[in-house]
Amino acid sequence: MALYNFKKIAVVPTSKDFIDIILSKTQRKTPTVVHKQYKITRIRAFYMRKVKFAQQSFHDRLTQILTEFPKLDDVHPFYADLMNVLYDKDHYKLALGQINTARHLIDNVARDYVRLLKYGDSLYRCKQLKRAALGRMATIMKRQGSNLTYLEQVRQHLARLPSIDPYTRTILICGFPNVGKSSFINKITRADVEVQPYAFTTKSLYVGHTDYKYLRWQVIDTPGILDHSLEERNVIEMQAVTALAHLRACVLYFMDLSEQCGHTIEEQVKLFDSIKPLFANKPLIVVVNKTDIVKLEDLIAEKRITLKEIEEDSELQIMEMSTVTEEGVMEVKIEACEKLLSFRVDQKMRTKKVDGILNRLHVAMPKPRDNKERPPCIPESVLVKMQQQQEKKKRKLARDIELEEGDDFVVNLAKEYTDIPEDERYDIIPEIWEGHNVADYIDPDIFDKLEELEKEEEIREQTGMYVIPKIELDETMQEIKKLALQIRHKKAILKDEARINKQSRKPVIPRTSGAKVKERSVSKLRKSMENLGVNMSSTKEFNFTKTKQRVRSVGPASKKARMEVDVLNPLNKARVLVKPPRNDQGIKDIAMKKKLQQIAHRAISKKVAKMGLKGEADRFIGNKMPKHLFSGKRGTGKTDRR
Repeated sequence: MALYNFKKIAVVPTSKDFIDIILSKTQRKTPTVVHKQYKITRIRAFYMRKVKFAQQSFHDRLTQILTEFPKLDDVHPFYADLMNVLYDKDHYKLALGQINTARHLIDNVARDYVRLLKYGDSLYRCKQLKRAALGRMATIMKRQGSNLTYLEQVRQHLARLPSIDPYTRTILICGFPNVGKSSFINKITRADVEVQPYAFTTKSLYVGHTDYKYLRWQVIDTPGILDHSLEERNVIEMQAVTALAHLRACVLYFMDLSEQCGHTIEEQVKLFDSIKPLFANKPLIVVVNKTDIVKLEDLIAEKRITLKEIEEDSELQIMEMSTVTEEGVMEVKIEACEKLLSFRVDQKMRTKKVDGILNRLHVAMPKPRDNKERPPCIPESVLVKMQQQQEKKKRKLARDIELEEGDDFVVNLAKEYTDIPEDERYDIIPEIWEGHNVADYIDPDIFDKLEELEKEEEIREQTGMYVIPKIELDETMQEIKKLALQIRHKKAILKDEARINKQSRKPVIPRTSGAKVKERSVSKLRKSMENLGVNMSSTKEFNFTKTKQRVRSVGPASKKARMEVDVLNPLNKARVLVKPPRNDQGIKDIAMKKKLQQIAHRAISKKVAKMGLKGEADRFIGNKMPKHLFSGKRGTGKTDRR
């Protein structure tokens, strides 16, 4: 018996990752150092080994993909049809076929280039052939990018599919959307299917498991099927049709007589007739759900006529049920299990193997000899005990009380405290804080005192004690208030400007440079202050003079003193201290500077040209090596990379 565990299929990498992994594996697992003084046979073997190893790595990984993905011709017809519905059979086969073709192409490329490498006459020729071989393999894999992406999506979806065993005991639930299929499976199994009051809540097959007669049963919830032709059905509906067609199961067809699902009884009967061919050679039960709203007996005569054909069919069985009140739920489950068990026994009895087994069995059937009844002998003491147990009333459980009272039920745990006397059983448990009982420090008359205080507060509020008198502002206070508002407004504008300037990150120009100094005048200052409401009439005779400015510098006081700059006389540059560039520091004269430049140029050219190292002008791109390049053991002499 084949078991389908699609979760074990390995991840399919993208074409880029595929190439990176194989090439880095080739670099790590094969020798990396070759010298031109080696014999040509050794050089050829070195590069042939690399090509063969890369080919074998590609071959093994592609073979793993091809073997792990299920072949539609080998799997059970249920899974074959389901995969055709979900992924399109032609697209799936084409992707696997192209992967197989790529595997053969890589093998041919490797074989051709190994043959050419046998005649390589130099290190350079052998290296170029190896590069060409690996390049062609990488190109073949790049072309498989779309197929690898598609197969990875298929793998992810397959891993999310429920593990359905097509050979085990199965109960299949079908019907219109929103007739109560998912609610039923939630009641009888441990599955947790989403239930909502709208159609197509269940978009795929859900599987739950239940037990009956110490056997394991799988219950499959199918998406709702709408009554139209097979070509017009969508992917969600086709999953249900696939399950109905191929699984050997007991089928429960659900109907909603209340018509709350949005479909009339006539439509539900019509759907039953249209999918009846799928029920051939399967035990079938018609389940009438939502009897808490409408029962089969209470139906109007006109609607009852539509069900006449189903009721008259001797092979069909109609059962009533309500998932809300749980009335008839277990009866439907037991009947479905019994029907399927007897059907499976009948099927096995028809096979050729049964004759061989029956020949080895002998069942003794005793015949009555004197036609006397021999009832079982039960002792009197046992009969008395049985009678007492029947007379004794069954103890009411808290669950029964909860069902009776409904929302009014309150859990009363104190009644179970039988060790405590009944008068003390319902006492409030004292709260202990730092070794003291809190109840000892509570004033018993505190609630009376609180009421008195509240009454006093009400009287005070009514008399107007807390009403704040309105203060009228005179003219001077109103002017001050206006000025304060203007100042706050101006301050907010300045803050916003400062924030904008900070965000733009403009370079700050020092005052000592040749930048234009901001113009400041007495008239502007007077105007701005008068706008703010300050009286400037007494400052008409004031003099505003320019003073010397100092350059901000960090260092000792003597150094600061030397760096003073006279702003009024910028031509006087004798006092400004200029620092020489780093190239000229410590050089006596021009000849010495030229000599040092020649030495530096020679050193750099030797490092770059002869030794092949990175120079100062070379652009550096940090190489983020993948993790798998650093994994595994590396012995001595293996760290050199080509």
